[in-house]
Amino acid sequence: MGWLFAVALGLQEQSRKALLQALLPIALGHLGAMAMAVVLLGFAQLLVAPGTLRLVGAAGLIAFGCTKLLKPRSHSRWIGLRVRPREIAVWSFLMSTAHGAGLMLVPILVRMPSIAHAHAAGQHGLITAGVGATAMAGGAGVAVHTLAMFIVMAAAALLVFERFGVGVLRQAWLNLDRGWAGVIVISGLFTLVGP
Repeated sequence: MGWLFAVALGLQEQSRKALLQALLPIALGHLGAMAMAVVLLGFAQLLVAPGTLRLVGAAGLIAFGCTKLLKPRSHSRWIGLRVRPREIAVWSFLMSTAHGAGLMLVPILVRMPSIAHAHAAGQHGLITAGVGATAMAGGAGVAVHTLAMFIVMAAAALLVFERFGVGVLRQAWLNLDRGWAGVIVISGLFTLVGP
């Protein structure tokens, strides 16, 4: 939804520049939310057995997704539209966290074999190396995802702002909240299945 926030800021200021200036803080907030999930999961892998971590991660994903399915419009409404870049980044971080963006990395990160094998063998040096490998893999995934999100967000915002106008949103609005919640539940189930 960051693109819509950027469009609103652009329309409010009647400026393409305002829209473009909103995109980077939105991407940075999203990046921060996902990076936080990678770091927290990396530390959790040091303390919790892989099987237990997989079950906890799956339960968290399924519970979060079901909550969003039952209450799809449960969003924070504390922020207005007159915001500075830092406030946009904080808003994006909170919304990305609230929508479970970082949680979507759980199915992949809990399967990183280096940590699972080192933990089972009690090899603490390899566990530390595994956390580093997980952080690098997670960091690469977060960077690629954020870049793709930034490109799509910028394209959507510019198309609505310059070509279609907000009138198209009244006619062609597609609410993806339930779909996103369903994807989170499926990710939780995927986390339970497999090696």
